[in-house]
Amino acid sequence: RPRLLSIPGLSQITVIGGETKQYQVLLDPQKMLYHNVTFEEVRTALENANVNSTGGFLFDTYQERMIRNLARITSLDDIRNAVLPKKVAADAPALSIGDVAEVKTGGALGKRGDAGIGGKPGIILSIQKQPGADTTELTRKIETELESIRKTLPPGVTLHQNIFEQSRFIEQAIDNVMEALRDGSVLVVIVLFVFLLNFRTTFITLTAIPVSLVITALVFKFFGLSINTMTLGGLAVAVGELVDDAIVGVENVYRRLRENRQSAQPREAAEVIREASVEVRSSIVFATVIVVLVFVPLFAMGGIEGRIFMPLGVAYIVSIFASLIVSLTLTPALCDYLLPRMKSLSSHGDGWLVRSLKSGQRAALTGAMKLRWLVLGLTLAGFIGAAVLMASFGKEFLPPFNEGSATINILSVPGTSLAESNRIGTIAEQLVMKIPEVELTGRRTGRAEMDDHAEGVHASEIEVEFKGVGRGKAAVLEDIRKQLATIPGIVVNIGQPISHRIDHLLSGVRAQIAVKIFGEDLPTLRNLAEDVRTAMSGVKGVVDLQVEKQVMVPQLHIRINRDKALSQGVMAGEIAEMSELALQGKTVSQVVEGQRIADLVVRLKDQDRSDIPSIASIPMDTVRETTTPLGLVTDIEKGEGPNIINREDVHRRIVISANVAGRDLVSAVDEMRKTVADKVHLPPGYY
Repeated sequence: RPRLLSIPGLSQITVIGGETKQYQVLLDPQKMLYHNVTFEEVRTALENANVNSTGGFLFDTYQERMIRNLARITSLDDIRNAVLPKKVAADAPALSIGDVAEVKTGGALGKRGDAGIGGKPGIILSIQKQPGADTTELTRKIETELESIRKTLPPGVTLHQNIFEQSRFIEQAIDNVMEALRDGSVLVVIVLFVFLLNFRTTFITLTAIPVSLVITALVFKFFGLSINTMTLGGLAVAVGELVDDAIVGVENVYRRLRENRQSAQPREAAEVIREASVEVRSSIVFATVIVVLVFVPLFAMGGIEGRIFMPLGVAYIVSIFASLIVSLTLTPALCDYLLPRMKSLSSHGDGWLVRSLKSGQRAALTGAMKLRWLVLGLTLAGFIGAAVLMASFGKEFLPPFNEGSATINILSVPGTSLAESNRIGTIAEQLVMKIPEVELTGRRTGRAEMDDHAEGVHASEIEVEFKGVGRGKAAVLEDIRKQLATIPGIVVNIGQPISHRIDHLLSGVRAQIAVKIFGEDLPTLRNLAEDVRTAMSGVKGVVDLQVEKQVMVPQLHIRINRDKALSQGVMAGEIAEMSELALQGKTVSQVVEGQRIADLVVRLKDQDRSDIPSIASIPMDTVRETTTPLGLVTDIEKGEGPNIINREDVHRRIVISANVAGRDLVSAVDEMRKTVADKVHLPPGYY
């Protein structure tokens, strides 16, 4: 992790799986009560046992020596021998941490996340880049560093770097767009030559494509714009139009030069070319402006749609204006250099294709003028029919695209232990790995403690990387759903990494559709959510339908009895703080091991926090500098409570989420709205 973080452009690395080493002081409550040792004394002893300080300098005749007081903990024995600040008799030995606690190294208590790779235990590093960093370049640097790290791994440890790389999707998208640019350019060459039947005029016209693209790249470089999938898409859309302005100018120049060659008094070729270019200049400019105006509304789009489509519009407009500049400058110059000495200028008429098209057009125009009312009627009928068909078309925010990977979210019942979630997640991975198109899976169960997106240990997220061959994406995802449906007691949501994150950005939910119910009473919210889920389940095309897991889970309530606390001389805040320290543990210091740092944690032994009687015996510090059991100042009982309470705009809310397969999104949502409005009736105060 430190070696990767040294790469410029990375923001953070989240690690899930494995265990973090700790130095643990496991207190024995019986011994603490026997020796009358308080938690505060334990904390003070450990803090004072792990301190380095300076003593200034010692001056010899010819040199000076720096004085260091070395009292850092270097071993478990140093912790065991830490002296407790407890007064004892003059002839009695001092009390140490070893008298009231077991000292050892181990993993952190209350682990909240684990990981698996390909159905086997593993550790996953989730790497995020800084905004503005080049994803593909940064990925190459990471891969280079990983190759160096791979050589130093111990035997039996395998490093998989292809679970999910966003750069693979970016490179695939760029390759697809470059392929479209290539094919479009080839088609333009073929069409131009077939119509012009002249190598020189075709060459002059085609120069508009590369020169316009070069000008566009220079403009992007000057303004600091990036070449990405959307900007390349804009160029792919524009490639067929980059030659429009040039071909109009070349065709008119060629025609005027041919007429000049065949006239009785030919003029200078340069003068003819200038007049022919000026003749069509206004038409070229106005046509270009009209085409550009079609894309101007893209710049009025806000939100994520503006961020997505605006680069496409910028690339298109810049390239089209570049082609206009080329047609007004480079194209006439090339015409003056290549066309005046052509032998074909002496020929009469057009090529065979143009003659055939003109002949057909003449016959069509003659017939259309004779049957003009029939033509107008058919045109109007066609327009009305197209409008009716358009109204029935499906609608989507983005077209469905194949990222080459999938994201599977699996939710068990809240309250499920990490061990059980691991078992379920491993089974899910093994089922997914049976599908021929799946190359590798990476699973994250729960989340690391410092993760930005907190999840309970009942939640697992599986990244699935595909081989890129075999059946289509829809068939593979359907197969995954069938495989995971064999696991009882879970709900599944399947999507793709980038599209899932776009959905999350739009609605806060990693699904295409989110229905949010707001209100105050949690049981009412859960009942309403189930009603909405039932109503939505009958809509065609709905998959991965689920209700947010907001349920009652078992809890242990430690209620502070203030009257008893007063009689024992224990402050309520100290009871809560000491109870947290004993049960959950608290970091009181840190042990330095070379370049690594391990936390020094104080808590009770596992067997002393396993049931109510054990918890009731936890010693509490009193104002009389004595200890008293926790059970004497609190009421401890089993109970229930919500696993989570989510709020949005200050109001409590619950979410019903779903995806759509085999149908467009808008029509599915429209049917859902109608169905939910008919079947679900919200009480006052809920919306």
